[in-house]
Parts: sequence; C-alpha cells; structure tokens
Amino acid sequence: MNKPKILVVGSFVMDLVALAERVPNLGETVIGNGFRTAPGGKGANQAVQAARLGASVDMVGCVGNDSFGKELLEALKSSGADTSHVKISAEHPSAIGHIQIQNGASGVQNRIIVYPGANYDLAPGDLAWLKDGIKAYDLVVMQLELKMEVTEYVAHIAHDTGVPVMLNPAPAAPLSEGLLRCVTFLTPNETEAAMLTGVKTDAEGRLTDEALKEAAKVLMGKGVENVIITLGDRGAAHCTPDGIKLVPCVKMTNVVDPTAAGDSFVGAFCVGYAGGLSIEDALVLAVHTAAITVCGFGAIPSLPSMDKVEALMKERGAKI
Repeated sequence: MNKPKILVVGSFVMDLVALAERVPNLGETVIGNGFRTAPGGKGANQAVQAARLGASVDMVGCVGNDSFGKELLEALKSSGADTSHVKISAEHPSAIGHIQIQNGASGVQNRIIVYPGANYDLAPGDLAWLKDGIKAYDLVVMQLELKMEVTEYVAHIAHDTGVPVMLNPAPAAPLSEGLLRCVTFLTPNETEAAMLTGVKTDAEGRLTDEALKEAAKVLMGKGVENVIITLGDRGAAHCTPDGIKLVPCVKMTNVVDPTAAGDSFVGAFCVGYAGGLSIEDALVLAVHTAAITVCGFGAIPSLPSMDKVEALMKERGAKI
C-alpha cells in the first residue's frame, strides 16, 4: 500500500464524557460511574486515524484561543498530522461534545450533544489557497460539523480538480444535489441514511434489506458514485449501481465505548483506498480498525495504529 496524502477539512471537539449504568430520563438525575475528557471531533478523529495508519495528513479547521484548543492541536500534532492550516478563533471557544455513555447490563450505548463553537468560524475565505493547493492531495475528507457553505466550497473545488471526495454526512443534515454530485464516497450510518432519503428504519432503528436497497438507490440517483452505509454490528454495505456488497462486522468481546467508531472506519477506509487498495480491501481494513476503536475509551485515545490493526487482521484470518 502506498503512502497517500489526505486532506481533512473538519471539526475539532473536546469531548466531556460521563459514564453511568443508564442514561437519565427527562428531569432525572443519575449517579455516574466515571468521567473523563478526551480530544475529538469528527474531523480531528478521522485525521488522526488516517495519520496513525501511515497517511500524510493535513488538517483544516478552527479552534478557540483556549486550553481546549491547545490540547486539540497537540493531539493531532502528536499523531503526525499537519495543523499549519488550522485557524485560531478570537471570537468563540473551542467546540465541546457532551457525551453520555450507558454501560449497564443492557449494553454500551452513547448519546452526544455538540456545541460547535469555533468550528463555525471557519469560512470559505479561509480556504482560498485550496484553489491551487488541492491538487497535491489524493483524497479530501469532510463531515457535517462545519458550516455547509464551507463543505460545499471545498467539495466543488475538489471535484472540479479531479480529487476524490469522501463525505461522512454526520450529523445528518439536508444535502444539495450539487454537493452530492461532487461526492465520490458517501458514508452515512443507518439513521443518517434514513434521514437523507426518507426511507424508514424498523423498530430497532435498523434498515431492512429492502430499505437498504431503496436508500442506496435514492442516494445514487442524486449523483453519488459510491454509497457505503455502516450497519453497526452488521458491518457495512457498499452500494453501487451494480448491487450491494456486505462486509461483516468484526466481533469483539471487550466493547467499552462506541464513540469514534464511525470516524475510525472512515479514516481507515480513506487510507486504504487512497493508498491503492480496492474498495473491498479498504472496507476490510476499515471494519478491523473500527473494531479496535470500540474497545478503548474516548475518541482520539482509542484510535489504533497500523501494527495493531494488522495484528487483529492476522488473528482473524483477514487478507487484503
């Protein structure tokens, strides 16, 4: 696999994580059994994961001029990502994510509220250098925790220059057909796919086989080249006009925190694909990487290096 050069345009978020046997109901107070802070944000998570797997990564985003901002930048720098294009806001504090993790007998689940803070201070005018500079990258990765005008701006520049675009549509938001036509890979989870297409999930929040096909058909009908829908413990589905291929989940026995599993998946897939792997092999790399992530606490702290992923793949007999 080659060493790809990846540009991540996305968010920084400091996660404030509270753990309890169950999350509180409205108006209720629950005594927790743990608390920690951890650097994260979908953009930062994906950038760090790509860097830890060996890619050359440049991160574009915005943090506040505060202690959280310094810690977020240090987390990326220590993972090998370049942060020279990160803006420091004088207007707003760094973004924070309030995360509740239920770790009782019913399993591990999370609920997340994100305050965007300085993330929304990044504007298209801060990215004018990409008109010429984007040619240096093998892939551009984005999410939906920045202002939509920034995402649209970068996607159009990349598409017009012939640089593949990965868009992780999280948190879910309406997407213009102009944006979708610029997207090479769209990676919603089941809930996001349902919200983007109007297709219904079942009582457990999952897409049936027929609903999965319908959601993929709707998204590809809007111009997306490849739709990859993550299915939780069922793995992921790669959807193209030729059909749907399922990649099974890698089961782990010591799951403790699902935070950043989707970001780990996206970061790993991007490294594999931009590094020369087939889409199918890049998906195998992605599901094994995400499997390790759910076994650690916090977002960035749980993202694995390539040697750990290779060890798991060897243990499970996976070949790419």
